[in-house]
Order: sequence, then structure tokens, then C-alpha cells
Amino acid sequence: MPVQPLTELIRFARNNSPFYRELYAHLPSEVAQLTDLPVVPQTDFWRANSPRDNRLLTAPLHEAVVFRSGGTTGSPKFSYYTRTEWREFTTAFGAGLVRAGLLPGHRVADLFYAGDLYASFSFVLDSLHRSPVANVRFPLGGAAPWESIVATLEDFQVQVVAGTPTTLCSLAERLTSAGRSLPDVELLFFGGECLFGDQLPLLAAAFPNAQVRSLGYASVDAGLLGEAVPGGDPRVHRAFTPYTVVEILDDETDRPVTGDGVPGRLVVTDLRRRLMPVLRYPAGDRAQWVDRDAGVFRILGRAEEGVRVGPVSLYTQDVHDIVMAADTAGEVTGMQLVVRRGDGRDGLALRLAAGEPGDGSAALGDAVAAAVLAQRPLYRSAVTAGHVNPLTVEWVRHQDLAVNARSGKLIRVVDERPHS
Repeated sequence: MPVQPLTELIRFARNNSPFYRELYAHLPSEVAQLTDLPVVPQTDFWRANSPRDNRLLTAPLHEAVVFRSGGTTGSPKFSYYTRTEWREFTTAFGAGLVRAGLLPGHRVADLFYAGDLYASFSFVLDSLHRSPVANVRFPLGGAAPWESIVATLEDFQVQVVAGTPTTLCSLAERLTSAGRSLPDVELLFFGGECLFGDQLPLLAAAFPNAQVRSLGYASVDAGLLGEAVPGGDPRVHRAFTPYTVVEILDDETDRPVTGDGVPGRLVVTDLRRRLMPVLRYPAGDRAQWVDRDAGVFRILGRAEEGVRVGPVSLYTQDVHDIVMAADTAGEVTGMQLVVRRGDGRDGLALRLAAGEPGDGSAALGDAVAAAVLAQRPLYRSAVTAGHVNPLTVEWVRHQDLAVNARSGKLIRVVDERPHS
């Protein structure tokens, strides 16, 4: 389906989706500017998008593929694509893979997760299939035993490995612990979550000849968001013009940011999806323009990812930056915030992963805890007042970090408090 004029897409959504009809009830009959539309309220959006009595879709569910998202936080959310929409989605993303570094004849292992309505494995495999360059695909999946994965990679001299950063790092840790490496791998394609600089030494040890690149930026609910821009910063992407329109909205005014370097929340409009329209939909990430005229932006992390420990609010990205600054030797390869309940109070544990936690771990753990408390003095004050338990640090191997069972993505906040 070709890109639709915005006025036609808005008219179609209003006429055929009860949700959009209500959302736009206060607007004039003809709307020509994207900024005249309200940003989609996500709670209402997903409440309308229920498996039964759906009020978001524009047609009965007679022909579609159904995927689930939202597995790491909150209740599951379902996304729908017609076969035409899915084909166009994966074709556009497949073209982006070439710009990200996929070469003709590349042998590619897909280590994303499959099943339980999860999209990433099928999405990457279909995108490779519809890529404009020939390639050889190995649909291994992220749940396969690591020995089997490594055997396939070695036997076939696989050159590209695609997976979440958590999956790639876990495989790298297994390899390095066994004293092995995979020098034939030229490219590590990551997606689904952010990759941080402190993970690169571990990946380099296991894949000494591989470049680490984003395979692109997309989600099953929001659709196409950005194609990778090769360079030094894997967070930088370019909007999939003309298929989608990306906006970055100012935190204070909720108006589109017009200048480069100003952070805000990212919203997307898909100009080709009709069964489940996506119009000014919050993608869930913060971003800033690198070159707004060229549609190039940098992802800054999840918009609302954080945790509240008693009276103290902590954002995972902030804590991660503090840990990285304290870890001058680059020993930490992964991190989780773990919230627990004890003696009637909340408490926070920093779960840190290292290749070989050793005698120096205690000193580094003390330094990390001191740095966090120095940057977040409210936590220390809350401990002194008896409102929360002291901050602790625990060391694990990377493979022991908690991940989502369906997607293999790192769970950055683990809430172990009883909620019943």
C-alpha cells in the first residue's frame, strides 16, 4: 500500500475506528496538520485495543498477524498487521539492514526470541528475507543451547550475529569463560534494547573481528522508527521517511522540538498502517535531534523507566551513568536495579555483572555505592530517617541477570516486593 496523504489517513481512522472517532471528536471535520492532532493517550489506546470488543481496529479481525508486546512491564498488549502491512514493514526494514552493514552473501544468525506471540525473531528473519541483497539465514533463536549456537556459527563460518545485547553478551561470556572466540564473525547486529559502552569489551573478547551496530529501530506496536546510521554512536538513527513521521516533543510544552540537541519524548505516525492506525503514538523512548532537517536523531533511553524506593525516585539510565563513571577499569558488563522489601521498608540492591567477580569486587562495589549515594543524597537521607533499607551491591555473572523469558531482553528493574 502506498504512503497515504495525512488528511485521508485521519479521515479513514475517524470513520472506521471508534477510538479515534472519540479522540478526534473535538476537531474540525478536515484536519491537515499533524500537530493539530492530540498525542495518543497510551492508557486509553490499549484499553480500546482489547482482544474482545476491540474499539481501536478499523475492521473486523479477518486477516492479520497478531503479536504481543509489553511483556517486560504492565499487562500484555496486542498489535495487528495485515499481510500487506507486514510485508511492507519488513521490506522497508530489510533495506535499512543494508545501510546498517549487511553485505551480499552474508551468513546471518537470528538469535532473537520466538513464540508466545513475540515478534522479533519473525520480524528479523522476514526482514532479511526481503532485504535487497542476497543473504544466508540461520534461524537459531535466542533460546537455543549456547553450545548448539556456537557449533552452527563455527561450522558455517557465520559472519553476522543478530540478537538483543543481553543475548549477545551472554553468549560472549560463555565463549570467554571457555577460552574460545569466534573470529569469523564480522558484524554483531543488536536490537530491542540499548547497548552500552561497558558491554563492548566483553563482546570484543568473544568476537575479536566484529563491528557492533544497531540493526535498526522498530517496535511491534509503533512500527518503523529509524534505520541505523553507521558511525561511532549506535544510538543514532534516521527516520524511515516517507513511511513514517517522527516527532520529538518538548518535555514542558509538548510541542515539536525544532532545534538539535534538545531532549524530548519520541512520537511516531505511520502513513501506511490502516488496520491498527498509529497517529502521534508515543514510542516510549526519549530522543534528541542530531540533524532535524535530515531526520537524524539519537535515542536517549526509555521515557519513564525507573523505580521508586520508598520516597526516593531513581531512573535506570541515571544510575547506569553513575556506575559507568565509578567503574574506571570497565569491569561491569551489566546492571539491574533490584527492589526488595524487608523489616517493613523498601530497599535497593544494585546487581552488577562482571566476567570474573574477584577480590577487587568488594572495593569496586563500595565505590559504586558511594558514587550513587553521592549523586542521590535523598537515598542516604531516607536511610538515616529509617524510611528505606541501606543500598547494597551484589555481584553475578552476566548470564545470571534476569531477562524476559519471551524476548530475552534484560529486565533493568526487578521488583521483588510482595504485591498481594
